[in-house]
Amino acid sequence: MIDQHSIETYAPEISARNDSAGGYFVAVRLEDFSAASVAATAIYSRKDFYKISLISGNASYFHRGQEYRFSPEDWGLIFTNRDDPYRWEVHEGTCSGYSCMFTEDFLPLHTYLRPADWAVFNGSSQSVFILKKEERVLFESLFKKMITDQAAVYTHKYDLLFLYVLECIHGALKLEPEAEPRKQTAATRLTDSFKSLLAGQFPLVYPHQEIALRSAQDFAGRLAVHPNSLNRALKEVTGRTTSQLINERMMQEARALLLHSNWTVSQISNSLGFEEATHFTRAFRAHTGQTPSSLR
Repeated sequence: MIDQHSIETYAPEISARNDSAGGYFVAVRLEDFSAASVAATAIYSRKDFYKISLISGNASYFHRGQEYRFSPEDWGLIFTNRDDPYRWEVHEGTCSGYSCMFTEDFLPLHTYLRPADWAVFNGSSQSVFILKKEERVLFESLFKKMITDQAAVYTHKYDLLFLYVLECIHGALKLEPEAEPRKQTAATRLTDSFKSLLAGQFPLVYPHQEIALRSAQDFAGRLAVHPNSLNRALKEVTGRTTSQLINERMMQEARALLLHSNWTVSQISNSLGFEEATHFTRAFRAHTGQTPSSLR
């Protein structure tokens, strides 16, 4: 069985934070990693968070059956996700550089995208880049801004941190040669259609709005497939079930409305299609570990 590590393994201080405005996010200098967190990177495991690393050192990165070998003169930019296990092996000395780590709910309010929807995280694009000096300087400046601004007392700092992450992603995509179109299969086509339907229901703007599709059966009916066929396709492409993907997006919307609107809990519950506010509260607590009222 492949181990799974949580974000607290690498940033123990993050669990003590009580800032619900933007999910869990932390940027660190690799030199500041504890001995325990460095040792954990040598274990072939999945992580429950996404990570971008800017790293230099005499080391190897093992991912998807491939070894990427770095010399002390190399600077690499590496994107890792929650689904693919990986590990690092330091051959000599220590590694230097930066990492930023963030959980699934580290998203701005204006986008329906999940981190796994970005090509550098989902395997549809290059995820390991060897940088030239001028490229390294550019990405290093972004990580330095992350480290500075995560400590700032600023209401919208998570929006700002997200923009730095987005700049890292687009900066990496610009380094990649023009990719061939992704090979389309029945599963990927069905997944894309599902994602389009799901995204089209959000964001909710008015309290009287109510989403029309909220169950696996609803989406399967609209897509003219059996719910089991839809579930198999989504599981194959995303690693998640239909219900998980629907619930994640609904709870993301609920969280945004609780934090950034004056809607009542009952109005949010109704808009998301729950028959009773108590059903919504139970679902929200199961997903987030807290009640809607305590989050607000």
